Amino acid sequence: MTLPLTALALGPLGSPPGIVVTLVVLTLIIVVGRFLLALAWRLVLIALAVIAVLWVLAALGFSVGVF
Repeated sequence: MTLPLTALALGPLGSPPGIVVTLVVLTLIIVVGRFLLALAWRLVLIALAVIAVLWVLAALGFSVGVF
């Protein structure tokens, strides 16, 4: 008897169209999140490379104006 009570507690999300819409929204959130995380990793790696180059140049005696 807990299943019908749970389905009633979900309201419109308990119906099959509501479940499909919820799953589609979750899928979109995951796909967009994966894209943003991939972009963030690229930016972090680019920043790491730039900082490493500036650090090496400063260690070699070049004036880079940052370090």
